[in-house]
Amino acid sequence: MTQAQPLLVVSDVPTSSRWCQHVLAAESGHGGDTYEQIVTSGRLLLQLHSRAGDRNHGPLADASEPVGNGVVMWFEVTELDAALARIEESTVEVEHPVRLNPDADHLEIWLRDPDGYRVVLAGESGAGAHA
Repeated sequence: MTQAQPLLVVSDVPTSSRWCQHVLAAESGHGGDTYEQIVTSGRLLLQLHSRAGDRNHGPLADASEPVGNGVVMWFEVTELDAALARIEESTVEVEHPVRLNPDADHLEIWLRDPDGYRVVLAGESGAGAHA
């Protein structure tokens, strides 16, 4: 079995952690200023790491270069309405408001995280027919 464990290089791990926890209804699985694990239901969802890296990996990104060009973090959420309510009552940057994606037949909302990564929250496939 193979399971994705994506890692985003971010400028401020605690800030990105709080953002991810809020938007994804997740929790901290590690905590720290240089590395974090975002977990939900006890499963690793996403890793966050500082640009500077650490003694094991060295620098992970050049601070003079923008991050995230061409990267879209896509999450299917079972409780899209609850996610939309959390987003509406916060300062999360919405790039594209909730809309039907006819190709996937689901509702989705496109966001920008604190580092400018695109993050998409998508409802379950087939949910678009009921929108």
